[in-house]
Amino acid sequence: MTLVRPRNPRPTSIAARSLALGLLLSFSASALAAETTRYLALVDGGKQAGQQVVSVADDGTTTVEFVFKDNGRGPELKETYTLAEDGTYRTYSVTGTSTFGAKVEESFQRDGDRVRWKTKSDQGEMPVSGTALYSPLGGAPAGLSVALGALAKRSDGRLPLLPGGSLSSRKLGEASVVRDGKRQTVQLLALTGQGFTPNFVWATVEAQPRVFALIYPGFLQLIQDGWQANANDLETRQKAAEGELLVDLRKKLGHDFAGATLIRDVRVFDSEKAAVGAPTDVLVRDGRIVSVGKAGKDVQAARTVDGKGKTLLPGLFDMHGHVSRWDGGLNIAAGVTTVRDMGNDNATLQQMIGEIQGGTLMSPNVVPAGFIEGESDYSARNGFVIKNLDEAKKAVDWYSEHGYPQIKIYNSFPKAVLRDTVAYAHGKGMRVSGHVPAFLRAQDVVDQGFDEIQHINQLMLNFFVDDKTDTRTLQRFYLVAEKTADLDLDSKPVQDFIQTLASKKIAIDPTLATFEFLHQREGELSPIFTAVDTHLPPDVQRGRRAAEMNIPDDATWQRYNKSYDKLVEFVGRAYKAGVPLLAGTDEVPGFTLQHELALYVRAGLTPAQALQVATRDAAKVARVDGDRGSVSAGKRSDLILVDGDPTRDIGDIRKISLVLQGQTAYYPSEVYAELGVKPFAPAAKVTAAK
Repeated sequence: MTLVRPRNPRPTSIAARSLALGLLLSFSASALAAETTRYLALVDGGKQAGQQVVSVADDGTTTVEFVFKDNGRGPELKETYTLAEDGTYRTYSVTGTSTFGAKVEESFQRDGDRVRWKTKSDQGEMPVSGTALYSPLGGAPAGLSVALGALAKRSDGRLPLLPGGSLSSRKLGEASVVRDGKRQTVQLLALTGQGFTPNFVWATVEAQPRVFALIYPGFLQLIQDGWQANANDLETRQKAAEGELLVDLRKKLGHDFAGATLIRDVRVFDSEKAAVGAPTDVLVRDGRIVSVGKAGKDVQAARTVDGKGKTLLPGLFDMHGHVSRWDGGLNIAAGVTTVRDMGNDNATLQQMIGEIQGGTLMSPNVVPAGFIEGESDYSARNGFVIKNLDEAKKAVDWYSEHGYPQIKIYNSFPKAVLRDTVAYAHGKGMRVSGHVPAFLRAQDVVDQGFDEIQHINQLMLNFFVDDKTDTRTLQRFYLVAEKTADLDLDSKPVQDFIQTLASKKIAIDPTLATFEFLHQREGELSPIFTAVDTHLPPDVQRGRRAAEMNIPDDATWQRYNKSYDKLVEFVGRAYKAGVPLLAGTDEVPGFTLQHELALYVRAGLTPAQALQVATRDAAKVARVDGDRGSVSAGKRSDLILVDGDPTRDIGDIRKISLVLQGQTAYYPSEVYAELGVKPFAPAAKVTAAK
């Protein structure tokens, strides 16, 4: 039962496991069971993408069958368990496949005061006394109903978890739902104790509550079958309740730096020259940089920041996010002050942008890309899903009217109307980027006018597919993992492709860090987190040791590992050839960008060049370089103060002591503490004027 909020349209790693481990929750059953309830997983305003059927036999044994398929992938799981008197697992087992095809095989057993468990990535045995609920790594979502029932039996309101941690809940409100003239009351609960942020569930109101609905606004609604008509109202109520918590969070962690702030004796990273200068002073006032240079003693400031021994950089850009309202903490603490959103529910994103501009949401500023997908059985249900050129043009028009600087094409986009759609968007002054639609190669979309390509796999598939290869399936991952190892990067096809990208200035957004999952084996911590593992909550550490790909033996791992090394090398070669490079994540915010920059250094960039990619270069592509991207007079005071010099050691980028976002200041040490993360640097020393 891992409760982690998903992202879309590409739920990977933690996000993907949320679907398989703690996303959709229910008690359902067959006609022969003692209890039968069915839940449907709905996306895109009501399209069914999965279900869970749980059979509760007369002897209390529960069997769960869970399937969820969206965007050409998803888990298939079968789970069996029995419960003890306190509502926790006595026995538990699950088998099946994860979102990206890794085998799931997990078991747990409690005998008196001793428990033992075994998964594909860990195993253990330990003594335990009293109530404690095992938290499955790869289980079907029925686990949340089990947790709610066990938690309800606890007089102290805290449910101990195994192997560690605890779960607690807080009631946020109630709602009345109606079906066929029948009415019942359900309650919205915020659960804390797993993951970085709260998880929300609609539960029944009874002595032993169970899940009624689980909603991730703008992405998915899981609701008891027959009650679907209530889902939108519950989502609206949940958004409002979450919004109140988020307003309070921003008030708690954001510090008003109105008036003048003087940052003294700090070395400034010049993102134009990719170099750090001698110690100097930076004066900001009411959200703008006033001057960069030694300030006289007569400068009056409301506060002074001690910059001695530190480096001041422009706020970082994450050029491939799928933002949610709860991403702000991890992003801000990592110095990310701008995110380019590469696909979202349009209404949800517009709401977020309004909240950010209104000063009620702790979040990076958002530069939106308009998501356009084609209709198919594999469609990702975000933005606009179109069938023809007329619908594609209408989607482009909507995005243009709402200020989007670019569109993003996705996997099922109809190739017959691709060229005309690209030209139409260009005619509106918009950039065009995306995945490579099925049955095409990267060279084809370059020829048809793309300005940018997302993901390293979409680039490398150029050498492995033909017009019959359906890359909407898991093939888009396994082909790259299997074949890149043998690809000669000095061969003419590869060199010609790189030169085409360079000559046409086609940007690449490789998200290398995200694709570490291609070669991660069971039991190994995701490389995204290896440098920060001791700072993470234990449940996050454990969850990130589970593999996502099916890697059955050492030979396969060695091959996939060699392929990944070549993916990194390809990016380095492309950059050196003059291909514009963009640093994005499409994974857990903050930490993933830090690892992405480290991978660029591994690919051959200097740390200063990697930082330039994430500041000046990103600002130019996002078309906000007149406003941010460098520490220059007149620009927004989106700034980060680092303990150390990340131009010498890229790992220092984690040691941020202060983040300025306009005239709001955040101390990452405070933000991380709120998220259950051990801070990487103490708060900057700030002295108020007398």
